[in-house]
Amino acid sequence: MIKIKSQEEIELIREACRITRDTLNVVKDSIKVGISTKELDKIAYDYIKSQGATPSFKNYNGYPASICASVNDTIVHGIPSNDIILKEGDIISIDVGAKYNGYHGDAARTFPVGKIDPKVKRLIKITEQSFFEGIKGLKSGAFVGDISNRVQTFVEKNGYSVVRELVGHGIGKQLHEDPMVPNFGRSGSGPRLNANTTIAIEPMVNMGDRNVKFMPDGWTCKTRDGLPSAHYENTVLITDNGVEILTM
Repeated sequence: MIKIKSQEEIELIREACRITRDTLNVVKDSIKVGISTKELDKIAYDYIKSQGATPSFKNYNGYPASICASVNDTIVHGIPSNDIILKEGDIISIDVGAKYNGYHGDAARTFPVGKIDPKVKRLIKITEQSFFEGIKGLKSGAFVGDISNRVQTFVEKNGYSVVRELVGHGIGKQLHEDPMVPNFGRSGSGPRLNANTTIAIEPMVNMGDRNVKFMPDGWTCKTRDGLPSAHYENTVLITDNGVEILTM
């Protein structure tokens, strides 16, 4: 069931989203050649705790870290490690959530490490733009499929593919709530979205084909063809007149 949030709940989600956004910015400023993804995880953890919040991901269904740190062909859920050292030309997707007074925010960005291949830079740009395509015209009464179709159409028009095994989601008191928000689908399909609904929209876009593989750790998801993938996510609030992006 899709939960309609009260104004009090929306304010708590808004604060969780502010902390989430600011955590991403703190981590972004720390990304450099030679740093490990485990160090980035510690930076995120310390900042979230300093804001009176807790990391949404840590111990969620057994996940061992505060961020997902996904490098190059890792799509999502890369587990931070002392053994993963960033090098020139890498890209890294940071996905993070913060829980504040019982409510969650969730967002992701893909960042370059030093100078990257122009083709990969374009992948990051198209992934980000696909989010904004997805929310065009979004307001109370729209269907989830409207978002899904706009994301898919834009991504495929630009020569990339969308991941289908993993999708966006509702968010609030739970990190993952109804509805599921796929990055593919048909306009006019799926649940209808009403005002004061909060959802996380998160295009995951592969440079090559859409096929994925899950690693033995039970979390890490990679592209099957080994080509890069990018991830862009924001938590948004549906209103009568449009959408408010809470993690920007």
